[in-house]
Amino acid sequence: QVQLVESGGGLVQPGQSLRLSCVASGFTFSSAPMSWYRQAPGKARELVATITSAGGTANYKDSVKGRFTISRDNAKNTVDLQMNSLKPEDTAVYFCNAVRRLDGRRYDYWGQGTQVTVSS
Repeated sequence: QVQLVESGGGLVQPGQSLRLSCVASGFTFSSAPMSWYRQAPGKARELVATITSAGGTANYKDSVKGRFTISRDNAKNTVDLQMNSLKPEDTAVYFCNAVRRLDGRRYDYWGQGTQVTVSS
């Protein structure tokens, strides 16, 4: 079965850094675009960053550009999110997402989420 497992969340002070990691199994990881989403209390889930299957192109939500970096290691089936200069507004549950196309349809898979809290 497809499985995505996140780690690395925690409580940090503003200006500090965290690195999130997601390990994937159960599908051909090297063929799948990967993304990080987040959801804050009372807010809709939003796309934070996405990376192409070979890791050559990345895109970011405007508010995290220059602070966050998404990367992947297809030999290890992992995708990471390096988060620098964290702000209280970054507080959310962060989710790893994988996309597969089967029989002409798009399927999204999700991890369980990891909590990131930025507070003094």
